[in-house]
Amino acid sequence: MFNKKLHMPLFIIAALLFGLKTYIVYRFVFNISLENPMQELILLINAFVVSFFLFAISVWFKERRQKKYIKYMILIGSLIVYFNIVFYRNFSDFITIPLLFQGSNAADLGSSVLSLLKPWDILLFLDVAMVWLVTIKYGDKLMIAFRHRYKTAVLTLSIALLVGNYVLAEVERPQLLQRTFDREYLVKNLGLFSYHIYDAVMHSKSKAQRVFADGNELAEVEDYMKDETSIQEKTDLYGIAKNKNVIFISLESLQTFVINNTMNGEEVTPFLNDLIEDSYYFDNFYHQTEQGKTSDSEFIIENSLYPSPRGAVYFTHAQNDYHSLPEIIGNEGYFSSVFHANNKSFWNRDVMYENIGYDKFFDVNAYEVTEENSVGWGLKDKDFFRQSMKYLQSMEQPFYAKFITLTNHYPFELDEEDATIEKYDSNSNTLNSYFQTVRYMDESVEEFFDYLKESGLYEDSIIVLMGDHYGISDFHKKAMSTYLEKEYTDYLHVQLQRVPFYIHIPGQEGEVISKIAGQVDVKPTLLHLLGIDDSNDLSFGTNLFADERKDYIALRDGSFITNDYIYTKDQCFNRATGELIDTTAGLDEEKSACEPYIEQVQTELLYSDQIIFGDLFRFYDFKDNAIEEAKEEE
Repeated sequence: MFNKKLHMPLFIIAALLFGLKTYIVYRFVFNISLENPMQELILLINAFVVSFFLFAISVWFKERRQKKYIKYMILIGSLIVYFNIVFYRNFSDFITIPLLFQGSNAADLGSSVLSLLKPWDILLFLDVAMVWLVTIKYGDKLMIAFRHRYKTAVLTLSIALLVGNYVLAEVERPQLLQRTFDREYLVKNLGLFSYHIYDAVMHSKSKAQRVFADGNELAEVEDYMKDETSIQEKTDLYGIAKNKNVIFISLESLQTFVINNTMNGEEVTPFLNDLIEDSYYFDNFYHQTEQGKTSDSEFIIENSLYPSPRGAVYFTHAQNDYHSLPEIIGNEGYFSSVFHANNKSFWNRDVMYENIGYDKFFDVNAYEVTEENSVGWGLKDKDFFRQSMKYLQSMEQPFYAKFITLTNHYPFELDEEDATIEKYDSNSNTLNSYFQTVRYMDESVEEFFDYLKESGLYEDSIIVLMGDHYGISDFHKKAMSTYLEKEYTDYLHVQLQRVPFYIHIPGQEGEVISKIAGQVDVKPTLLHLLGIDDSNDLSFGTNLFADERKDYIALRDGSFITNDYIYTKDQCFNRATGELIDTTAGLDEEKSACEPYIEQVQTELLYSDQIIFGDLFRFYDFKDNAIEEAKEEE
């Protein structure tokens, strides 16, 4: 079969080294939850099975090209693993194909990326160095001329191992490829590289979906929305803000756990705490973003649709037809604008904003940014609000103005002279710094309120404040457990997805509203307050002030929250106590307490994907409330 002097083929050596490295990364770098010995076994198997397949391909090449293939495959494979590690450190997630096309954002990341690099990362390339050194030292001695039948045998074996891995994964996680809202399940059961192949296939499928879509697909979605979410109940607050300005403040990375909480005996957010007293404050409000983070947050509140499961809609489907909040209120005489001291192309905002009806975008070029007034991602929030006032005061009223803050952004850098609270003391530098930038943002919002009052705009406006997404990922479990004095469970992780949501209407008394709510509800709620009829709208959200509302909030990964339960990662928890009620490994097994909602949540997320991937709103006439193709057929 091969040279008898050879003890072990090079592709076997490379497969073993790379498989071992991959398993170590799965087990000790990625925060992959393992619930039983079978999951541990599958994780171990998939690391080596996928590695064997990748390097077994080399036997089909001639000896000289075998060496070249193995050398570059282990390098490329290691880079893919490493890029996922860096991404995971910030987002606790894995890279998707659409994200690779968002490279234009990379130039703006700056210190965020640098802070994710660790000195010991060089050890992740030891297997690469070993294989390259072995090929240099032994060269052609390690190359094998396989006969055709043995090439076939090696390939057949590698494919059989992959199939065996998939069968085990299906036993452990039934309908694995049909229930793919959580990328961790795919990586845990099939491996990182199999996940990337699957993601590429799904990305191609979503691209093709628009080409073959037609208006008939929208009929089923429209019926669902009208039955489940299009609730036309008018409350006492309907039209209370009619013709008032709407000032929307997107609070970067702000989570609810800091509100009305202390650190080292000091209030973290004193102004936002006081603001609760004279605002409608929702303390069970969840962000529903995915990989698009702030841009996803914007997309959800503007359209009351869910974000894409892969990448950011702002990039992948910026040219779609939407029926957005800026467009709707623009038809009612509102001038809409966005204030954000970042490059206009970041998250493809310049394209998306124009498409969904914003009249003006005040990007970084509208501001005077210096070394003294910038930190981290750019212009400090206090200077941002101060410099924005001249534009806001000259704006035609009524207006809708969205402000997106920057300072409380990972890695949460702040100049020493701006810090008015001490750093936290834990094993996480990220969490330690987070409290300081949160306090700074709190102070900047307080100053902005003062500017609004001094300018005379305050009384003629309603002010909406919302945390856009989480700031502290579950990569910092130990530090969060220490601060919260609680065990970091999957239940707690979901509860930490709560972000502050305020609706401040000058002259109105405040109220804390504890009903479950999410970003998808913002658009219908604002339209209700403005007295704008949304009966022709299609959305997945419901007015937060209505008594009759959808009784669950869906997160993008398939988790959901109801009045009584929290469901995540096949586990059903009591929402009030956090007690684990039961688990649901598959839909065909004995029903759990959460079971009645599982299919509906997945259906709702699927319908949203169909709207986005198929660009289905291009077939809908929102004036006549009818599907255009259906009218033509009639």
